[in-house]
Formats: sequence, C-alpha cells, structure tokens
Amino acid sequence: MADKIRVLLVDDDEDDFIITRDIMGDIAGRHYLLDWVPSFEAAWEEIRQKKHDVYLVDFRLGARDGLELITRAVEQGYTAPFILLTGQSDRETDEKAMRAGAQDYLVKGTFTPYDLERSIRYSIEHAKSLAEIQKLNTELEQRVEERTRELGEAVRKLEETNRSLHAAQQEIHKALQKEKELHELKSRFVTIASHEFRTPLSTVLSSASLIGKYTSEQEDEKRQKHVGRIKSAVQNLTSILNDFLSISRMEEGKIYNVPTTFDLLRFTEEVIDEMQGYLKPGQRIVFAHAGAQQSITLDKQLLKNILLNLLSNGSKYSGEGKNIYLATAVTADNIQIQVQDQGIGIPEADQAHLFTPFFRAQNVTNIQGTGLGLNIVKKYVEIMGGTLHYTSALDQGTTFTINFANKAEAKHEKDIVDRG
Repeated sequence: MADKIRVLLVDDDEDDFIITRDIMGDIAGRHYLLDWVPSFEAAWEEIRQKKHDVYLVDFRLGARDGLELITRAVEQGYTAPFILLTGQSDRETDEKAMRAGAQDYLVKGTFTPYDLERSIRYSIEHAKSLAEIQKLNTELEQRVEERTRELGEAVRKLEETNRSLHAAQQEIHKALQKEKELHELKSRFVTIASHEFRTPLSTVLSSASLIGKYTSEQEDEKRQKHVGRIKSAVQNLTSILNDFLSISRMEEGKIYNVPTTFDLLRFTEEVIDEMQGYLKPGQRIVFAHAGAQQSITLDKQLLKNILLNLLSNGSKYSGEGKNIYLATAVTADNIQIQVQDQGIGIPEADQAHLFTPFFRAQNVTNIQGTGLGLNIVKKYVEIMGGTLHYTSALDQGTTFTINFANKAEAKHEKDIVDRG
C-alpha cells in the first residue's frame, strides 16, 4: 500500500466531512489525504479523473443516493473501492451495498478510527484481488486470440500450399473448435469464479467489520452469529476451490482409480458423520444397507468425494427438516449406492445438460454453486468403471443411483475355485 492514501468523501453535509476528517486524523501509523465533494455531479467528475484510492459515499445525496453513484461507477469499469456511509445498520442495507458494488459499509456516528482504517484497508485489498482476476482474464483472452490467429494463419497456408490435404484441414478445424470451446469454458470459469468468490469474501469483510463493534458480554450472541457467517463463507470458498482443483486434475489426467478393500458400512457412517456440519436445521441423513456382505474393493477416496458431493447437493437443494436417504446394497456381482432427496428437483428441460461443466438448472440460480459438482461425480464414477443414473421430478426430489461391479466377490469365488 502507498505511503499516502487519497480518500474522497462524497457527502452533502459539511459537518460530516469535519467529523470524518477528525476521525481520520486519529488513525495512527498511516497517512491519508482526505478530499470532499458535496454533490453527486461533483463526485462523478472526481471519479472520472481517477485521482483517489478509495471513496467514502454517503447513502443520501440530496435528490439522488450513493448507491446510484456506486452502481454507475462499477458498471463503467472504475476499480477503486467504494465504502457506503449510512445512518442505519441492518442486513438489508448491507445486501444493497454489496449488490451495488460497494466493498463495505460503515454506520455514520458509530465508527471509530480503527473501524475506518480497517474498512479502508480491507476494501483496497479486496479491490486488488478483483483487479487481479480481471487481469488474468484479459491475459487469457489475449492468449486465446493469439493462438486462434496462429491457427487461422496455419489453415490459410495449408489451403494455399495443397488443396488436397483435406484430412489435415479437418484436424486444424477441430483444433480451432477446441480452442473456441476452451475460450468459452474459460469465460464461464472466470465469470463464475469472480461471482462465487465475491459473495463469501463480502460476507467475511462485512462480518469482520461488525464483530469489532460487539465488545460486551451481552453482545456475545451477535459476535457468534458473525463468526458463524465467516466460518460458513470459508467452508464455501474451500468447496469451490476443491471443485476447481478436481476439474483441473482430471483435465490433466492426474486422477487414477486405486481400489482398496474396506468395510462399506463403517466407511458410510464416517461420511455421514462428516456431513453433519453441512446439514440445514432439522435435516437428517437416513441410511440403510442391504446384503450380508460389507467388505468391498473400490477407490475409497473417490467414492468418498462422490458421496460428499451427492449428499451436500441433497441438503443444499432440500428445505429445512427434510430427510436425505442414503442406501447401499451389495450382491454377488454388484455394488449399488443410492442417494435420494426431497428437494426442488430438476426441470425436465434442464436434465439433458445436467452433467455439463458450469451448468446450473434454471430453478437454482438463487442458490450458491459452481455447476461443477455433478460433472465431477460423473467423471469419478467413470474413472472407477461404474455407471450413474438418476430420476427427478420438479418439487418432488432427485434420486442418483450408482452401480459398480463387485470385483472383490468375484475374486473371492475365483480363490475358492483355485483352492478346490
């Protein structure tokens, strides 16, 4: 961070400017240059000149409001962070500020020099992270465009050199199509990653800012609520990163099927126990096993990832108090695993695209997710040599059924024959 940080206060009340200047002057260890404009129009002119590192914007600006100013600036690509100043502290104001593009918000008349310094510091760092994502996006686009131009030039030269090289032309066209698909996949990845990272990061920033305000024992419940929000956001970020890492490793061919023999019932109970922290209030995983055999031979880690994905989906897309049913069955030649929920189901029109990377059904757009989970599950099942089927009806839930050949039982029978 630079030695001096230029801050612009947008507020139609000069007294608020004086108060903010005094609070900023009490911040130890950092140097700030505070400018002030009293109107929407004057603020917009300052923003266009890009002279400031961060903007403090009052919610009320005469006939207009600060949210309108922030939205306009973000839509036109200005990347310096905005902090909303408001006279009230509630979740609705928090969500409005984040939707408009603000990095944080402060309640006027209550924030301290520590609160202001932390909000400015967090907002600048968050803005740098988003700018880095955009920079990576631009670099990727440039690389794809350059590669596409090179391939296009190769096609032109081949056509000019020898019209009879039809097979070679087809291969080049396939490569171009693959580049296009990769470009589209990359664009969807950057869009989803930016959105999915921004939401939990905003939650962490806003909760971290509010925790510092609750200092008495009587406010411990409020502190714990925001600690819980931060933990949940971090878990969400971890899940997103794991999904992206799994897709990357599969694309590079670095995931292998390594079967081991283990107790299916004990393994399933461990997975259910791990899921408890992710269930909604009142939700319960109901488990049942059929068959005398409990020992199976499969890739234990891949199977665990499959179950965690399907069970977490069952919880995510089901309401509070709903059961998720997990059933296993082992016969002489087959191992079957079934996960059934009582959730919102999958629209029939979307079912054909269910396993497409980044695809999300039209009835889940208001629920967080990357659209990678089922694609990962399907690929893991295929790597393990199994099959995956599902049935679903809107508002009636979804059932996923996985089948694997019971190789452990087949080997056992062969050993008996050999010994006989």
